[in-house]
Amino acid sequence: MAESFPNATNSFKITETFPSNERFGLTSQINMAGVSIPSSIAEGSSISSQKEYNHYVEVSLGSCFELETQLLIAKELIILIKLY
Repeated sequence: MAESFPNATNSFKITETFPSNERFGLTSQINMAGVSIPSSIAEGSSISSQKEYNHYVEVSLGSCFELETQLLIAKELIILIKLY
């Protein structure tokens, strides 16, 4: 779980540089996905069943893919903004 903390903190650092009009768009989604990764693992750690714990790890993995996708979109938007 501790290994996933940088995902959460870095997502906030990255989105601080985004334009204010993105506050409720990508900024919010990136921050939520970043926080969701360690949060899901923490929640799953409190479960006694291995099957249920695995479910929370899978949810966390889904959040990782979400975060990756959102960061790729943000990167593409930054490239487009610089072109125009």
